[in-house]
Amino acid sequence: MRHSTTLLALACAAVLAGCQPASTPQNEHTSTPAPAPAPVAEPAAPVVDAAQETHQRLEAIVAGEHRSDADRARDAYRHPVETLTFFGVTPGATVIEITPGAGWYADILAPFLRANGTYVAAIWDDTLPDQPEYYARLNTRLNEKFAAAPDVYGEPELRRFDPSAPIFGKPGSADVVLTFRNAHNWIGNGTAPAFFSAFHEVLKSGGILGVTDHRAKGDAATDGKSGYVTEEQIIGLAIGAGFRLVERSEINANPNDTADHPRGVWTLPPNFALGDEDREKYAAIGESDRMTLKFVKP
Repeated sequence: MRHSTTLLALACAAVLAGCQPASTPQNEHTSTPAPAPAPVAEPAAPVVDAAQETHQRLEAIVAGEHRSDADRARDAYRHPVETLTFFGVTPGATVIEITPGAGWYADILAPFLRANGTYVAAIWDDTLPDQPEYYARLNTRLNEKFAAAPDVYGEPELRRFDPSAPIFGKPGSADVVLTFRNAHNWIGNGTAPAFFSAFHEVLKSGGILGVTDHRAKGDAATDGKSGYVTEEQIIGLAIGAGFRLVERSEINANPNDTADHPRGVWTLPPNFALGDEDREKYAAIGESDRMTLKFVKP
């Protein structure tokens, strides 16, 4: 009887054990925390390279209200934005423009370099004896232009030089030297070698010389009296002074110009040296065909 009782107790224990869960379940209301959301990346700023930024700034200045309607009308022939971009003019540079005259390019270069860079206008020293009257007239006009609008031009330097023995500043002090339609005059009066040597002297190693001028047809050298000279004349002068030709551009080309006119380049607009004679003919040609040459000082 005692044995039966023991078996019954064991059977009941087994039944009770089968009624218990095999393991303790997790709380039904407990869940795994969701991962933290990844930070949202800020949209990347558009990439604008230095050349594009320079181009955009020049375009804005060329469109500025400080420029006259007469000057704007010449943009189609002078292509200032493309020309200055080709020559490598950049913010922060020290740029010397040779004899800017009344300031057509100064209206663009001085505002461009006003806040970041240096614009130097190399002007004839009209205080020297026996200088042409128009030297003083143009120098005064340029100085008055700058003085009337310092918020536009800043404080450019007007640096005087002796046309017979040009010096444009401390050696190795400039990044860029620019000359627009001047070289034919120096060829005409025999001072061209001195000018190109002075450009080389004032530029830093790696500095740029940019030249535009009225382009003669053919390879025969000219005396510059008609305003037209050959590319090879300019290249020869630059190489002779120690420069290396980097590139030629057709930015300022005009295939309609024959470079053979009764009063030279001044027959064409904007001068119209013949007055009303064949004016429509010359107006249809437009301004002169021009070389655009970029040199570097090694």
